[in-house]
Amino acid sequence: MKIMKNPLKFIQDVKQEAFKVSWPTGKEVIQGSLMVVAMAIVAALFFLLLDQVLQFFLELVLKVNL
Repeated sequence: MKIMKNPLKFIQDVKQEAFKVSWPTGKEVIQGSLMVVAMAIVAALFFLLLDQVLQFFLELVLKVNL
């Protein structure tokens, strides 16, 4: 386990690394958010359709009288 000897140096290193971060622009954030919402809607519609199809076939199977 490495013990830090100089907390001030650690804080300076963290600050230097924070400046290296490439933050997204406002436009990129909005585009990313819209893509997430769009994909969530597509996934919801897909699973709704899949559920309806499976329900239809399950009802067909259960209605068969042997």
